[in-house]
Amino acid sequence: MSSRFHSRFVNALTFSRVPLIFAFMVCAVLGHHASCACAKAWLSVAACALMGLAGITDLADGKLARRWGVVSAFGKLADPLMDKVFFIVSFPTLLWLIGAQGDNPAHAVIMLVFTVLYILRDQWVTFLRAVAAAYHADVSAMWLGKVRTALSFPAAGYIYLYLAFHHLLPAGWAAPVIWSVYAVELFLICLNVYSCAVYTKAYWPYMVRAMEAK
Repeated sequence: MSSRFHSRFVNALTFSRVPLIFAFMVCAVLGHHASCACAKAWLSVAACALMGLAGITDLADGKLARRWGVVSAFGKLADPLMDKVFFIVSFPTLLWLIGAQGDNPAHAVIMLVFTVLYILRDQWVTFLRAVAAAYHADVSAMWLGKVRTALSFPAAGYIYLYLAFHHLLPAGWAAPVIWSVYAVELFLICLNVYSCAVYTKAYWPYMVRAMEAK
């Protein structure tokens, strides 16, 4: 097969993250409102599968691009953009679901902080990179940013699994599982803050040059 086909396939895989995560949102919302237990279960399973597929595209597109030798400047821009779409859709959906269930205000607050920090961090880092790029700095993703992204997909899936199926947990399992969800969310909140600080430190000299430029 030609490199053109490989390149188009990888780009299609990258962009498939968008319809997959929007379909997750639809299934998650419909699953919550479904009056039939069977429909609720199937919609929740479908939502889990769709989120899982969205996460797989993030792993597969880069690996295939490197294996087939079709890594491109376009792909390097498209992949983080699709990740941002995933965050902007999935985390507010999880926050809505916590609020709609209405039985855990503390979890809603943690998820609100989590979601806001994710969105603000991405916007701030994008701004820093734009300023640094004007001075021809290396603005490629740092290892910390890659780790954050890689952990975000399974974390979102784990949080949704809890929200969709926690009512099926045995009584003795409920408390340990919700505390594990809290731990995941708090860890990623801390990772977001640390990532933001690392990027700010790396690009701050370019910010100073830009602010002092006439």
